[in-house]
Amino acid sequence: MSKVIVIGGGPAGMMAAISASQNHEVLLIERNEKLGKKLFITGKGRCNVTNGKDIGEFIEHIPTNPYFLYSALYTFTNEDTMNFFESRGTKLKVERGDRVFPLSDKSSDIIKTLENEIRKSNIKVMTNSKVVNFTLKNDKITEVILEDGRKIEGDHFIICGGGASYPQTGSDGSMLSLMENMGHNIVELKPSLVPIELKDDFIKELQGLSLKNVELIIRNSKNKVVFKELGEMLFTHFGISGPLVLSASSNIKGNEEYKISINFKPALSIDELDKRVQKDFKENMNKDFKNSLDNLFPKKLIPVMINLSGIPEEKKVNVITKEERKNFIDLIHDFKLEYKGLRPVAEAIVTSGGVNTKDIDPSTMKSKIINNLSFAGEIIDVDAYTGGYNVQIAFSTGHLAGMKLGE
Repeated sequence: MSKVIVIGGGPAGMMAAISASQNHEVLLIERNEKLGKKLFITGKGRCNVTNGKDIGEFIEHIPTNPYFLYSALYTFTNEDTMNFFESRGTKLKVERGDRVFPLSDKSSDIIKTLENEIRKSNIKVMTNSKVVNFTLKNDKITEVILEDGRKIEGDHFIICGGGASYPQTGSDGSMLSLMENMGHNIVELKPSLVPIELKDDFIKELQGLSLKNVELIIRNSKNKVVFKELGEMLFTHFGISGPLVLSASSNIKGNEEYKISINFKPALSIDELDKRVQKDFKENMNKDFKNSLDNLFPKKLIPVMINLSGIPEEKKVNVITKEERKNFIDLIHDFKLEYKGLRPVAEAIVTSGGVNTKDIDPSTMKSKIINNLSFAGEIIDVDAYTGGYNVQIAFSTGHLAGMKLGE
């Protein structure tokens, strides 16, 4: 029986080890003191374990190299993930947006299920063990070298070392440097599912403001729309965050310039919004402009909207001109924000970039450069929107990598 060494005890590594153990002796090496450290904090500690959308629609939520993942996602689907946990006694529930969580709302229950399966499968686990190098011979790895100098031989190696987000959980990008030294092409790392920084001074006034059912639009330097979706977002001391913003960040590439805008009333057309504003103005016609907006905006947003509208706050509503009203409506439908950049990769939920998918066989997850090496999870240049998609990618690629070692 051949010996498989899996490096990295996150969702991809644990699933790869479980899958490989059906036909091989498996050793799982984790640099942290316990398995699943990053999985523990996903979904704010609730663990958004997958997404329940039909697998065809599921793939539409993967902006980076979705076609590379077809084999992995169809071999081990989101339904397979749900069956895996529920058949082992961990009940799941589906929430808004088809997000799947453990019924208990505890990520620890997901990790315990995986750990129980690892024990049942007689997989050896080494924690507090950081891999710092590999020994290569004739385009094959013969052994891993640990930080304390120990060397461990193996027949096949599955790298599940993560990206560079949340480095405190162990995914600091160091494994990518080792892969590059072996000849793999590494796509430059950038943060994905990360808040966005803005240049606007009024951001400080909006800090803590949460918005629901708004539309966020992002255009690139050529004025092409790269993201346009409805959802929830939040203003922070540096810019914007929340589910809508995190998904939007996946579409921001490199050092390009971007234009960001918010439609505060996406359910209304310009004409419908004009009628709505006229109705509000009519009801408040003898009031000052600043006192006529309570039904249109949250309290915190009103001073900013007044300032940007150019309409004096003390002006009586009944003398606001048609042109002023038109400009105000345009502001509501197209509230412009000045893009500064993405927050650092260390603050990102996932990393975009990693081992180039051209260096990996998508049907097996095997390296095309090193004969006995496979990859799974975030170390590969694939990433998806928030909502359970990235955890599913980790499970699917891990399962495929462990299953296809003999091919």
